[in-house]
Amino acid sequence: MTTQNIKVASTSEIRSHFPALERKHNGHPVAYFDGPGGTQVPRAVADAMSDYLFHHNANTHWAYPTSAETDELIARARAAMADFFNCEPDEVSFGANMTTITLHVGRALGRRFNPGDEIIVTELDHHANSDTWRELAKDRGLTVRTVRMLTETGQLDWDDLESAINRNTKLLAIGAASNALGTINDIQQAARMAHDAGALVFVDAVHYAAHSLVDVRELECDFLACSAYKFYGPHIGVFYGRRDLVESLDVPKLEPAPGESPERLETGTQNHEGMIGAAAAVNFLASLAEGSTRRERLRNSFAALHSRGSDLLKQMWEGLRSIEGVTLYGPAPNTPRTPTLSLTIKDIPSIEVTQKLVERGVFASHGDFYAQTVVERLGKVEQGLLRAGCACYTTDEEVERLVEGVREILATARGNATTRNRNPI
Repeated sequence: MTTQNIKVASTSEIRSHFPALERKHNGHPVAYFDGPGGTQVPRAVADAMSDYLFHHNANTHWAYPTSAETDELIARARAAMADFFNCEPDEVSFGANMTTITLHVGRALGRRFNPGDEIIVTELDHHANSDTWRELAKDRGLTVRTVRMLTETGQLDWDDLESAINRNTKLLAIGAASNALGTINDIQQAARMAHDAGALVFVDAVHYAAHSLVDVRELECDFLACSAYKFYGPHIGVFYGRRDLVESLDVPKLEPAPGESPERLETGTQNHEGMIGAAAAVNFLASLAEGSTRRERLRNSFAALHSRGSDLLKQMWEGLRSIEGVTLYGPAPNTPRTPTLSLTIKDIPSIEVTQKLVERGVFASHGDFYAQTVVERLGKVEQGLLRAGCACYTTDEEVERLVEGVREILATARGNATTRNRNPI
């Protein structure tokens, strides 16, 4: 089925679900391009969380109604995320955020690694992924190998990955998509290379999960972590772990706590309302398209949204590329990527560009986005990158406002420079 045949909600209909879009700044409707750092939230997500807190709030596994209702709602949340990941509900666990989950799982994996064992990360990775394993290497006497990024394209150096994998490799920790450049990696190919060497595969899908429907079976990964607040949910992390592996891990845990997957990974009382909000975000995305099952509705919704996002990315790329003084980074349109674009404007610090765009009601991100190695390789540590990401509620008009805002900032900068040259001190 092509995206043309999929009945999906229009952008205007989608926007009606987001109260944040009613906000104005300096008389302008706010255009949110900060989605890669956290998307806005639809009413259905906040309503589901409020309903739980007001009417069902309790701790788990006790013999009274609100506790039983909490158990049932958590089970439904695992089922929703299982449809999102294409796995079993008992392979879904929750945590404070992706970083905390990764540190916790990393500590457990470290107990099976020995000095001299090797872990592979990449220069494209968010440091929540790469630095977790570097910290583990310090504690366990491990070696971390870092696979290069090709700075001219923002893509992974696959020859370097192939040469990095060897008989000592125990884990490949790789991002499915770069939160700084939008690059989408071929995780299935990487996983097969790692598995052929007997290594496990841990996938950071935080940026990827907002734009491409996760399929852990197709990706052939062993572990995968993401964050619901990147796909219209609350601030909570979600984790897929292959059941047999999770139950074999020597996880730091209290003695009375459950030993089975997935609860053996969940320390202490969980963020129940966050779990329910994550499920509501999945259901919101599924509600945007038709299908006979939730997984099918998600597949259709993501296909249509990906097509729209690609069109918006192309519009943004071509508009910004036409402006003298703008440098774009990452893969070009029509390559595997998300609708997230990073750029610099001459030598103007990215924080100043962000502040000037705010005056026009355009909210974008600046800095390194914890993808510090990417920014270092691009030589933009001091200046930082300006990052603009399209979400399900982004419109053509908002993209045009971003492009025109950048154009005006450059024109003003040139005018100021001309004035200074004419009136030297």
